[in-house]
Amino acid sequence: MKLKKTKQLGLVAAAGLLIGPFIGNSGQVQAAKLAKNQTFRTMISTELTTMDNSKMTDLYAATVLNNTNEGLYRLTSKNKPIPAVATSVVKAKNNGLQYTFHLRHSKWSNGDPVTAKDFVYSWQRTVNPKTASQYAFLFEGIKNATAVANGKKAPSELGVKALNDYTLQVTLEKPIPYFNLLMANPTFYPQNEKIVKKYGSKYGTTSAKQVYNGPFRLTKWNGTGLKWTLVKNKTYWDKNKVKLHKIQYQAIKDPSTALNLYQSNDLDDVTLSSEMAKQSANNKDKVIRKQASTFYLEYNQKKIPAFKNKKIRQAISLTIDRNKLAKNVLSDGSTAAKSFVPQGLASDPESGKDFSAQAKAKTKQSAVNDNLKKAKKLWAQGKKEVGIKKLSVNLMGDDTDGSKKILEYMQNSMEKLPGLKVSNQNLPFKTRLSRSESGKFDLVMTAWNGDFGDPITFLDLMTSKNSYNNGKWHNASYDRAISDSKNKNAANAQARWQNLLSAETTLLDDQGIAPIYQKNEFHLLNPKVKGIIYHQTGASYDYKTTYIAK
Repeated sequence: MKLKKTKQLGLVAAAGLLIGPFIGNSGQVQAAKLAKNQTFRTMISTELTTMDNSKMTDLYAATVLNNTNEGLYRLTSKNKPIPAVATSVVKAKNNGLQYTFHLRHSKWSNGDPVTAKDFVYSWQRTVNPKTASQYAFLFEGIKNATAVANGKKAPSELGVKALNDYTLQVTLEKPIPYFNLLMANPTFYPQNEKIVKKYGSKYGTTSAKQVYNGPFRLTKWNGTGLKWTLVKNKTYWDKNKVKLHKIQYQAIKDPSTALNLYQSNDLDDVTLSSEMAKQSANNKDKVIRKQASTFYLEYNQKKIPAFKNKKIRQAISLTIDRNKLAKNVLSDGSTAAKSFVPQGLASDPESGKDFSAQAKAKTKQSAVNDNLKKAKKLWAQGKKEVGIKKLSVNLMGDDTDGSKKILEYMQNSMEKLPGLKVSNQNLPFKTRLSRSESGKFDLVMTAWNGDFGDPITFLDLMTSKNSYNNGKWHNASYDRAISDSKNKNAANAQARWQNLLSAETTLLDDQGIAPIYQKNEFHLLNPKVKGIIYHQTGASYDYKTTYIAK
């Protein structure tokens, strides 16, 4: 998902993190261990954008959707699919091209049954080009998905059908190695057609203009406010496993405010900035949550002609000392990026070596290292080739305290290039997303958090026609490698892996984007909060099994 995703000495797992192993084999928590008040109070760093899973693009919306709704599967703390609306985890038939899901009898929060037709409607709506979903590309490989998204076939021809109210059949055009992981992603959740049509363009814009089939219901969200509440969903099929009565959210952009609220016992889980993290380094409540999240610099090649020059892009990237940024500016456990695909996301199916390490070893240009001397040389050559003596650009980012410090560091680094003037634009998260998507930027500091544990969840973004390729970088070799990984070599694990490595090294060598750092989050967590399931990819938090201990 776009941007996002943050994760961040505590308990850390390769694909996820479970805080508090206090749930027995039956999945039940002994009543004697429960506090009377089952209210969990937490924060995110920005406002909530939407509850329409067809239009969701960010981590925060995905996380709220993951707790208020659910699809065919949920994920365990180890990122393994388990049944949710589907009664079992399904194996593909017909040479890996067909899945048949049997659905449990469950309900929406308004009492309507959740049926196979709700999945068909949701998927067709997301892929329909009229919806303008930026996540429609995730459906690629499902029969006719690409043709539907391109307006060449009707949404009704998408390879998904309701055989009856509680049997869903999905037909693929080619095997999708990560298909079961996708089925837990919020983009593939069902939608109640009656509710979508009732609210039209307002669907999912407030808590009242949505219905919920997950562990909690969203309340008290007016679409713009900085506070909202999740309450236990009494119609949820597995409600007996849900112990929390409420989850109270606050959007807090000032990290000192977050720390004060934690210290005054007004919040149970807070994310701290570098300065606050330094102050709390020895706090017994600290938890570092690692993320499959890369923050990167995107050049708008359509708006700024100079950015079409490879040497110009390389020069800008080489001014940035990523290690100093991670250590001195962030100071929250984040690390310098070695590639676009973050460390720890995926391993070679034969050797077990980390994808990111393999990609960095193959690059030619030391694309993620700093080298000011080389940067100035490339900058002079690039300016001559483009025919300019100076360049003034805006660097866009979020308006959080942390983002402001990051942009200031990058501004100072970039302006070491003679004739380059950088002006920072710190905007509210929703505004920054909107301007990025519409191409109204020069340079933008953005981020992506993997949706599932496969390199394609990052690399797919930079294909020339992907809606998230906001800078409009284009490379035929890159596109071909990604296409081969999805088509010719989809069923050949090692050949597919080599395609993905080739794409990553092309992206780095050509500086299509500049990976800057891999995000981790420094948290303070009330030790009485148990059973949080944390994922490095996709929707970060699952509070279904969370509870407050005595």
